[in-house]
Amino acid sequence: MTHTGSLATGNLFSGLYISFWLPTVVLSAALAIKLPSIVKLWRDPMLRAVGGLLLFACAVFVFAAPSTIAWTNRVTGVPNIAAPWVYSLLTALSASWLLLVVHWRNGRSDRRAQTRRATRWVVSVYAGVVVALWVLFALADVPVERTRDLDTYYATTPFMREEILLYLVAHTVACSVTARLVWNWIRTDGLDAWLRWGLRFLGIGYATNLLFSAAKLTAVVARWTGHDLDWLNTNIAPSAACIAATLVATGFIVPHAGQYLHERWLVRRRHRNLKPLARLMRTVAGSREPLALRSTPEMRLIRRETFIRDALLQLSRFLDEDLRVRSHDAALALGFGHGRAQALAAAVTILDAVETKRRRPESDGPGDPDTTYLLQEIQAVAQALRRPDEIKAVRARAAVPAESMSAHE
Repeated sequence: MTHTGSLATGNLFSGLYISFWLPTVVLSAALAIKLPSIVKLWRDPMLRAVGGLLLFACAVFVFAAPSTIAWTNRVTGVPNIAAPWVYSLLTALSASWLLLVVHWRNGRSDRRAQTRRATRWVVSVYAGVVVALWVLFALADVPVERTRDLDTYYATTPFMREEILLYLVAHTVACSVTARLVWNWIRTDGLDAWLRWGLRFLGIGYATNLLFSAAKLTAVVARWTGHDLDWLNTNIAPSAACIAATLVATGFIVPHAGQYLHERWLVRRRHRNLKPLARLMRTVAGSREPLALRSTPEMRLIRRETFIRDALLQLSRFLDEDLRVRSHDAALALGFGHGRAQALAAAVTILDAVETKRRRPESDGPGDPDTTYLLQEIQAVAQALRRPDEIKAVRARAAVPAESMSAHE
């Protein structure tokens, strides 16, 4: 390719360059989310691997940014010393990927000896790679500072050529193994839905990381053969790395954030579902439930549940146990299932008790009813109150004398 053609291609793909700071922010968010668990359960090797992975990933993108590369070279006074430093961080990141999948695959209790052997092997091999990177850099002659295209600029330089190839091979091997094991895990039965989505993001992220290696290797090999595909190194590879890191970070965030949001949604739904029963109990208690605008959703739910149960206890002496039994039988006769029939019978009994209390506020009630179901299953009772047509049908059937009902049937 001519120089003019190469320049045109580079301009065409320059728009694909993505800031290194975007994945840094997302990775930092993932690390912040995981950090409490990592600190609390520091002895867990899997969590330590996750922490190391996110920490090294953040460091890679901080120190791989062209501005930081220039700063590192200037502070140390050694041209291009940022190269072996970034390569070392990337190699450590690759090792953390492998350590993570080793602990994922082998679990916590079984195959401990195998896990320890695999851990020692990964640490030894990748530590050796890091040492080799610094030795090769010391032997190489790289006097011209390059902040974005060092890999292709020095692709044919003795010792630097081997260093570039070494870190790319170490990265590619780790990424390939990790991607394969993650995709195998996705197909495992019984996974939580949020965890499965997180694994999908991880799998796509590691697969995208392979694009980074492929782009880099292709550009380097092109230099070896006298061609110029530097745009793969300066535009495609950084963009692929940024996208991959963002996807990987998202993969760690999704299970935690998704589970957190799901739990918040369940709490809010439970609070909202209790509204009909809470509104009815206001007529019994003569007041509203305590309200605090700054309370957490969990606290608001607890207060509403406590308010309802306290009001039901006040109402207990007006509950008609015989009516509850007849209403339950009536609901079953109307075709409702046992659980739904219990809830409808309880709703009918509560409505009757409220009406009785209004008419005879000093009444001692017809007996000593069992309030266990009412106090334990307020969610089901509240749901039943949302279907006044069903309650009306049950009340009407329960009001028919048993003899008349049997003769009619």
